[in-house]
Amino acid sequence: MKILDWYILKRYLFTFTAMLLLFIPIGITVHLAEKIGKILDNNVPISEVLVYFLNFTIYFANLLFPLFLFLSVIWFTSKLANNTEIIAFLSSGVSFSRFLRPYIYGAIIAAILALVLGLYLAPIASKGFNEFDYKYFKTGRSDVENSNVFRQINENELIYVSSFDPKNKQGTNFILEYFEDNVMTHKITADIIKYSDEDTLYTLTNYTKRIIGDNPDELEIERKKDTLFAFDAEDLTPVIYIAEILSYNDLLNFIEKEELRGSSNVGRYQLVLYRKWSLPVSVFILTIIAVAVSSIKRRGGMGINLAVGICIAMVFIFFDKIFGVMAEQSDFPAIIAAWFPNVIFGIIALFLLHNAKR
Repeated sequence: MKILDWYILKRYLFTFTAMLLLFIPIGITVHLAEKIGKILDNNVPISEVLVYFLNFTIYFANLLFPLFLFLSVIWFTSKLANNTEIIAFLSSGVSFSRFLRPYIYGAIIAAILALVLGLYLAPIASKGFNEFDYKYFKTGRSDVENSNVFRQINENELIYVSSFDPKNKQGTNFILEYFEDNVMTHKITADIIKYSDEDTLYTLTNYTKRIIGDNPDELEIERKKDTLFAFDAEDLTPVIYIAEILSYNDLLNFIEKEELRGSSNVGRYQLVLYRKWSLPVSVFILTIIAVAVSSIKRRGGMGINLAVGICIAMVFIFFDKIFGVMAEQSDFPAIIAAWFPNVIFGIIALFLLHNAKR
């Protein structure tokens, strides 16, 4: 049976790789056509463009990993069914469970790849992708992702910047408000705040500190001031941006810190964290569904199997997006949002697998 295992496993991995090599260049071409004007206008060095599209490739592959895998399994399994190869396997006394074994081997390899992508490669690629995007494509714009950043640092301090550039670690219209017993005691404002990695100091331009008391407020005004704060430069980074660029351990530590601060954005960070583990599990679920759907020879041929598969994939993505938005915009538990689609489609996979065996 090793011949059967190797035959299916090679087809599994080859078709999945071919699917990636087919669609990723299409994604790069479409993205390049959209951004080429801005790249030329900003005179971006070719070396930075190449690194950017390398990061985009990893980012794009991680984003659509389950869809590529699902369609590739349906494609080559449908070809096996149309060539009556599956009927020949099963007629020789091979059980459907035994026939499914090499698919599970392939899913294990794909799940390990998805895990490595999610835990290590995707955060690095996402950081480079977003930094290039903010540096060249969003200059001078008031984008939702990098504008009006409002954070609670601890029980006493709140900070705000109207915009923040993660690449240069510089923000505009900075405000820090300090409270004691729900009463503001002092407020710091600056037109520009810039963080220096070398000395870990913040440089404030047009610095003003207002000390609020029973007597007339005291004002401290300086053209430029170097100072230390209790928050990190990452605290000024947009919510979605920082969640994408952190590795697993860094994200764990960051979530713990945000929970201690009572941040209202913890659910968004947790959703990114749980999806790093739910994605590899979805590889097994989608593989089983794809085999169960496409292993039967149908009168309409491969087209019917692909149509059914695409519909199932769209429903899976729809569920994933809906529950993701619920976790990001409300108090809906992030762990349920990340795992509920897997639970639902896991039940569907078992049902389809039971019928396929019959």
